Parts: sequence; C-alpha cells; structure tokens
Amino acid sequence: MSTLAKNRIVGTSVPRKEGADKLRGTARYVDDIQREGMWFGATVRSTVPRALIRSIGFDRKIDWNEFTVVSAADIPGGNRIHMIVSDQPCLAEGQVNHCEEAILLIAHPDKYKVREAVNAVLIEYDLMPPVFTIEESEKQEIVIWGADNCFKSFLLEKGDVDSVWAQAAHIVEGEYRTGAQEHLYIENNGVIAEYSAHTGITVWGSLQCPFYVHKSLLAVFDLPPEKVRVIQTETGGAFGGKEDFPSVIASHAALLAMKCGHPVKMVYDRMEDLAATTKRHPSRVRHRTALDANGKLLAMDIDIATDGGAYSTLSSTVLSRATLHSPGPYVCPNVRIRSHAWATNTVPYGAFRGFGAPQTIFAVERHMDEIATAISIDPIELRRRNFIHESETTATEQLMREPVILDKLLDRALAESDYYNKRVQFTEENPDSVVKRGMGIAAFYHGSGFTGSGERYLNSLAGIDVTTEGNVRVLVSSTEFGQGTNTVLAQVAAETLGVDYDDVMMAPPDTGIVPNSGPTVASRTAMVIGRLIERASAQLISMLREQAGLPEQFCRDDFFTACDQLRAKNGDVVSLCRYEAPPGIFWDDQKYRGEAYPAYGWAVHVAQVTVDTVTSSAEVEEFWSAQEAGRIIHPVLATGQIEGGIAQAIGYTLYEKVVLQNGRMANNQMTNYIMPTAEDVPPIHVFWEEIPFQHGGFGAKGIGELPHDGPAPAILNAIRDAIGISFNAIPLLPEDIFVKLNAAHKIEEPATA
Repeated sequence: MSTLAKNRIVGTSVPRKEGADKLRGTARYVDDIQREGMWFGATVRSTVPRALIRSIGFDRKIDWNEFTVVSAADIPGGNRIHMIVSDQPCLAEGQVNHCEEAILLIAHPDKYKVREAVNAVLIEYDLMPPVFTIEESEKQEIVIWGADNCFKSFLLEKGDVDSVWAQAAHIVEGEYRTGAQEHLYIENNGVIAEYSAHTGITVWGSLQCPFYVHKSLLAVFDLPPEKVRVIQTETGGAFGGKEDFPSVIASHAALLAMKCGHPVKMVYDRMEDLAATTKRHPSRVRHRTALDANGKLLAMDIDIATDGGAYSTLSSTVLSRATLHSPGPYVCPNVRIRSHAWATNTVPYGAFRGFGAPQTIFAVERHMDEIATAISIDPIELRRRNFIHESETTATEQLMREPVILDKLLDRALAESDYYNKRVQFTEENPDSVVKRGMGIAAFYHGSGFTGSGERYLNSLAGIDVTTEGNVRVLVSSTEFGQGTNTVLAQVAAETLGVDYDDVMMAPPDTGIVPNSGPTVASRTAMVIGRLIERASAQLISMLREQAGLPEQFCRDDFFTACDQLRAKNGDVVSLCRYEAPPGIFWDDQKYRGEAYPAYGWAVHVAQVTVDTVTSSAEVEEFWSAQEAGRIIHPVLATGQIEGGIAQAIGYTLYEKVVLQNGRMANNQMTNYIMPTAEDVPPIHVFWEEIPFQHGGFGAKGIGELPHDGPAPAILNAIRDAIGISFNAIPLLPEDIFVKLNAAHKIEEPATA
C-alpha cells in the first residue's frame, strides 16, 4: 500500500469529482442532450399478462407515413436481450408473457405525436391462462417457462441435517415473506441512439454497466465489437435498476435509429418506468431450526423461493446471493438450503441493492427472535452464543481467515442505543400508553464482490494513463450514479501516485475509450476496482523509475516530468492491471462450496420504533448502525451510503407496496406508491470499526449494499417488542397491524354472559 502523497487523501472527505457540476446545474443528463435531427421513440406494450397476438392494427386517423414503426421482424440479429440466460425477447413475436411487454416501437420528430400514435395501435389477443404467484408456479399445473417454471435452483449442504432432529432440545419453524420494491431512482430510464452503416451504433444513456449494454447490442444487431459504442451519461441514481434494463431500452432506441435514419431519444416518464421496469424479487423463506438445551444451533433447514417474473434476467445471481446469506452470521454444523427462482407472468424482476440478501437476512433475523421467544432466551444472548468467529466455517465451509468482530459491533450498537435501559423503560411505560415503543436488533454480513467464481470469470481490466495536459486519468468502465465511484477511485490513484487529488480525472465511461473493468454492482467498486487502480498506479511508479529516472523520493513535478520523458520514449503513459484473485479463494460451482466471497462486511442494526395502537401505524423513531467494512476511503460518502441504505430499507419495510392487478402494477404513480419522505426518516447514528482488507483498494471492502440488509428485521423485531405481536411479512402497513391488533384485542376481551 503506497503512501507517496504528502497530504493523506485516502481516509479524508475530499470534494466529489462531479459535485460542482451537479451543484451548478451544469451536469448533463440524457434528457438534456440534443442531437441534430433527433426523433423521439416510444413503446407499444402489452395490456395482458399472457396471450398469443392475434392481430395488430393501426388507427386510420393517424398518418402513419410520418412515423417509423419497428417490430420483431426488423431486428437484424437475434431477438433476445443478452443476459445470463438469453430468454427475454427484445420485442414480442407472436406471444406476450407479461403486461407491459414491448411489442412495437414508434418514432417521430414530435414526441407528443409519438404518444398519440402509441395509443392508436390496436392489438387483439387470444388470452392464455397466467401464473401470478410463487405457489401457482411451483404447482406446475400451468407451465410458462421451460419444462417446470424454474429459472434456477441451488442445493447447499453441510453436515447431515436429518440426523439432528431426534436429538434436538428445541425445534422452531417459521415462514417469512418479502414483497417487491421499486428502485425509485430520481432519473428515469433514458437513452439516445444513433446508427450509421459505416460506424455502427452509438448509445448514450443513464446506466450502470456500459459493457453489458454493449454485449446485448452486439447480439441484437449482429455487429462486431468495434461497431458498437456505449457511453454513460450523468446518471441520476440506479440501485441496480439500471444494471440489466438499459440493455432493453438501448436496443429499442437503436432499432428505431437504424430504421428511421435519425438519432432517437427514448426517455420513460415515471408511470412507464414504474410499470415496465424491473424490481426487487418477492420472496418466501421457510426455516426449520434445531437447537440444543443451551441455545446452540444444531441444524438449519432453509427453503427459499423467489418470484423471478416472466424472464430470467438476473434471477440466478440474485438467488445465489440469497442462498449464501440465508444462514446469517452464525456457526451451525448442519445446514441444508434448497432454493428456487420461479417464473410468473409479471414484469421480470431484476437487480436491486442487496441482490437477494435483504430477503433472506430478513427471514433469518426475524427467525432468531422467534427462536429466542420459543426457548425463553434473550435474543441478544442467543445471537452471541452462535456468532461466527475467525477460524470457523460458514455453510459453504469457507474458513473465516479475516477478523470477525460481531461481538464488538454488537456491544457498540447496544451501548450507543442504550438498548437495555430503554427496554426496561418501555416495558414500564407501554401498558399505560396508546403509543407503544420497542427496541429490535439485527446482526448480519454482506459478501463483497461477485459470488464464487464470478470475479475470475469477469477477469476485469482497469488502469490509468497520463495525458499531455498533465492529468492522470482513471481508466475504468465503473460508473458514477451518486454513490461516489469517481471520487473514491481518484483518491486511490492520487494517494498511490503521490500527486494531488485535483491532478486526477476520470476518463468518460465510454466503451470506445475505457477497458472493461466489469459492472458497477455487488459492492465491488472500492474493493476490486480500487485495488486494480492501486496496483496500476504502483506499477506506473515502477515503470517511471525503471524507464524515466524517477527518483525514490519525488515530488509532484518530478512525477509529471518523468511522465513526459516516458511519453517521449514510448508514445504514451499507460498502466493497466488485470484482476488477480486473493490467495486461498476457490469456489466449486458444481458442489456449490468454497470461498463464496473474498471478504465480508459486518454490521449490527438497532431500531427504536413507536406503534400507535389507535391508528395502527408504526414509525422508526431512531436508528443505530455499527459496521466493519474495511478501510473507509471517504468518510462522508461512506456514512451517506449507510444512511441512504437504511432510509431505503425503511421504505421497503413500512411503506413501499407494489400492488399488482392481473399481473400489472396498479399503483405506478408517486401519489400511490408510497415511499418515506424526509419527515419519515429518523435520526440515523452511524459507527465504524475499520479492519483493512489487504486485497481491497487501500484496504476497502464493500459498503453500498450492506445497510439495506438489516433494517427490516430490526424494525419488525422492535415492533414485536413494542406490542407483543409477531409479523413475518413486509411491507408491513397499518392495515396489517390493525388486523392483528384487533384480533389480539378480541382475545383479551372478557367473555360476556
């Protein structure tokens, strides 16, 4: 780890690289960009969940000669969006499998006329029976995908679960459910596409993963890599919602551009974005747990089912992470996890911050509190007795080589929240109060980077160059969408090279300029890509010493002088490095065993809630978060990630409900899809413990997804503490609380003669 910078940059809260442009309003988002002769595109979508397309008609009131219309017949390559499994059509051809599925594309120079034209397309269907729930899909009475409706399944086994039940002192069972969640990024999905027979396709867009879009366009248009260029524009939020879906809208805009001969802009309004794009996978998790007389875990039998929607998208990777996080941060000698992702006739579900972990961590951490109640043990003590520690193994038999400080994090969270004193206080106050208060906790981990062999498969390449103008450029396809990529990677480069932070700039995330450093997902940027930039920077220093006479001790001017000399000799100053797995990291995809992640972030959350027994409303009054996520490169950004993730998870828990009617989202407006406002977000107290991870960028591990994992179980555990009633499904709305409160009140009423 280099410390050549005179003023320490890593570990300080330097100004954001893109902050000034955003503050001044000069940052250019896709809808700010105009291209000469640009037309506007829109999508004709299915209004039914499953059907054969009988006919497509066009209202004669519209002069269709003014418009360009694209159907599946116009696709020059394969009619599939390239993902893990390429099962999703770019445009429906003969059959639709969910409401809002794209059937036709329309373009016109006037964006208002485009909307009129969409409404003038008349489609007749022969309806087919749909499948809307996990349970319907499991029955396989109607098969809508493959041979059995199952996108992916996993079986993870450790020890012998079935040998334990007879000897267990306690067996506790529970079922837990989570709903869908909308990303609600500030900026909706949008792209601009241009087509030239000579140069090929260029796409500008609001997106997370330029090379994902690039790969899909290659397949749809049957073009060589040099004929496709994807450029990320300033992106107003993503949260995983712009990982896979931009491949769809980019393909649509490019098809229109190719046919009409003009640049085409497609930007969804909020209603279309809510109704037609991916969301968090709904889930059902069942636990059966055996314990000895002292509350030590003996066996965990876990069954996971997720709703993947109509096409597989990223369901397999979401299911994998859900599976690997489902046992929680505990040691158990016997574990069996069976998991399935099921097809339904709903809009496909996709990536969302946490990527399956929030669903299964909710289940295990609610279940731990239910176990504590069932066997009459304090929920804190139950967790302490079963926490995993260094030198112990996970369910995949991964040996914990790095320090695990869950006990310390738990102590910190309990102390900062005054947990025990408040529980005593609330126990005394609640019987005489309409508004009851409670405390709840959750303990958990989140794997940093891609699961298993994922990082080896990606084989990411990243680096730096030095321009003739005297700037260091960071060369990555990792994107900035509010989380701090540009700032953190610039900090790493500046500190390693010994130059000023202002000397470092980001190369544009353009597939024609930067190498493929992999997607900006899975909490991998600071750890994996940061490490590549650190290595590439150190490699450049070595090159300058060997080839340009850079002295051992040098200043900023010495560095740039040596760069000029190297450029004169070699023509450029570039240093690239490819991913190298940390030693001892091996994953067996067939056996689903080994080192699932190179590193883990660890956290303990404490929630303080109020429940109004008259209005049946629950609110989070205060929240505490203690975590260890390696070295903190930028304290303000890191703390902001924790606060933002907790706020988003509060919405997931208590506010945000996707209402489906006949497979279509019925509440696709901000007036009826309710999210927490600033008034609904409580004071959030964030505490860090730092244990640098030697294989992460300057010791960093992943942060961005960790804070979304713990709030839901902590909040529902606190609600149970407040009113003595268990809830095992989210979102938990006032009507849900009312039903159980009313039932409990009737039970408590004395019998009348």
